[in-house]
Amino acid sequence: MSVPRVLAVLSAALLVGAVALAALGPPGVPLGQLLFMLDHDAMQGLRAGVERTAGDWTWRVIIVPMLVRPAWLIPAGLGLICGGAALSAATRNSARRSHRRS
Repeated sequence: MSVPRVLAVLSAALLVGAVALAALGPPGVPLGQLLFMLDHDAMQGLRAGVERTAGDWTWRVIIVPMLVRPAWLIPAGLGLICGGAALSAATRNSARRSHRRS
């Protein structure tokens, strides 16, 4: 399977998941609150794992700002990034091949 196709499928799945979270979930619920509603111990485990592997600064600087954003925003952003990467990889691959017949 080619990389652009995998990225396009991943993008579609993330964008559909983001729309589902925005439409079916509680309005404006932050990602941290959604994780807490799904599993009460998930936040403690996530924090311990991040601090153990990447350090305390990673939790404060990267993870906490993501947890206060709306839950649908993270999959939507990742879906847009994967979609752009799929388009760029597809364009790059087609530029190498010539469709001209001799």
